[in-house]
Amino acid sequence: MSEAIKNRYDFVFLFDVKDGNPNGDPDQANLPRADAEDQRGLVTDVCIKRKVRNYVMLEKELKEPYDIFIRQEQVLNRIIDSAPGENIRQRQDSLSEKYFDIRTFGAVLSTGERGAGTIRGPVQFTFSRSEDRIFQAEHSITRCAVTTEEDAKKQESREYASTFGRKTTVPYALYQMHGFVSAVDAAKTKFSEDDLKLLWKSLINAFEHDRAAARGEMNPRKLIIFKHDSHLGNELSGRLFERVTVAKKTDLPRGKDDYAIAVDKSNLPAGIEIKMWPEETVF
Repeated sequence: MSEAIKNRYDFVFLFDVKDGNPNGDPDQANLPRADAEDQRGLVTDVCIKRKVRNYVMLEKELKEPYDIFIRQEQVLNRIIDSAPGENIRQRQDSLSEKYFDIRTFGAVLSTGERGAGTIRGPVQFTFSRSEDRIFQAEHSITRCAVTTEEDAKKQESREYASTFGRKTTVPYALYQMHGFVSAVDAAKTKFSEDDLKLLWKSLINAFEHDRAAARGEMNPRKLIIFKHDSHLGNELSGRLFERVTVAKKTDLPRGKDDYAIAVDKSNLPAGIEIKMWPEETVF
């Protein structure tokens, strides 16, 4: 395997949605997730992680060392129990070497007959939060076909049979997610520079192969990466994130041009380098 990264990274990822539901809440009839107090939209960290995994599956075709551990139809205990190694550490190393998402995000491997403990991954995402409160629009939709014979009998008197449903969308919202890459934890899973480049590429392409009628238009807008020249870091992540500001240009934003995204590069702490996509290549 390649050598683990030596630098810490913090990053800000901005993406938007238009006429879609970026992350439905199963506890609220699949309405777009929102903060109950201020109604700002939310997208969970696991939602974005799944899109990253899906992109890696498409590009690397589940070939080692870029296989994906958390995916549909995977029987996890079977994999954990069959992992080579006489002790937990050896089994963790073998699984990290094979699976990109374990190397990146970590995994709970304590299930099964043998178990392999828990791995904390070097890459962590926060919830994404919209810059402004969202409007959860609800739409009635119709279908010209019916599902059951019973439904068909109910509508025999109508010229055209149809059934009704509901669809919820966000007219427009810009979301901001924060992320962290720990060189300390990367040393444990052997998360490499090649893995890091694939992570950036996966974030930027996360929505490109995840199109669905329910999600409308989702697009990446900005990726700001703060690179530290040491493994422990040269500045607090919170202070670096404060350098990214998003200003609303209109009272009712309906597109990316209705926001101004700025990054303060002045008086950077020693040992901090900033790279930004789409202005620069990050992979």
